[in-house]
Amino acid sequence: MTLDTEVMSLRQVPLFREVEPSRLKLLAFTSERVHFEAGQAFFARGETADAAYLILEGAAAVSIDGPFGPVRLALLGPNALVGEMGILADQPRSATVIADTATTALRIDRDVFIELLAQFPQISIAVMRELALRLEQTNQRLAEQVGNA
Repeated sequence: MTLDTEVMSLRQVPLFREVEPSRLKLLAFTSERVHFEAGQAFFARGETADAAYLILEGAAAVSIDGPFGPVRLALLGPNALVGEMGILADQPRSATVIADTATTALRIDRDVFIELLAQFPQISIAVMRELALRLEQTNQRLAEQVGNA
């Protein structure tokens, strides 16, 4: 895939719509396009948060270990960002992410991701909104679980 095609792919992602093409080209150049087969892990809970992944095609399941095995927290599809929480919190991975189907993602190195947030406040705000939405959904699921117990 050419650099221009990568930039066009990134332009489709709501998170990057406001970023100028030259910056997207730099992001595409400094990031790595990776492929995962269904069942292959992006990363596991407890690992070092060294990169964020932007899902371009396919889907990935986010899960944690529960008392009776893995508990799926979310199924993420195209344009979803995953792995950013560990980078932002400067903590090990809090969940395991496994490709649900054959998946193509852009692996954005930790330092590149932090620089991107520093240079583009609108991306930082979009990431914060997404994290707040995920927290709200998790709180709602927890409340439902408590109500059913």
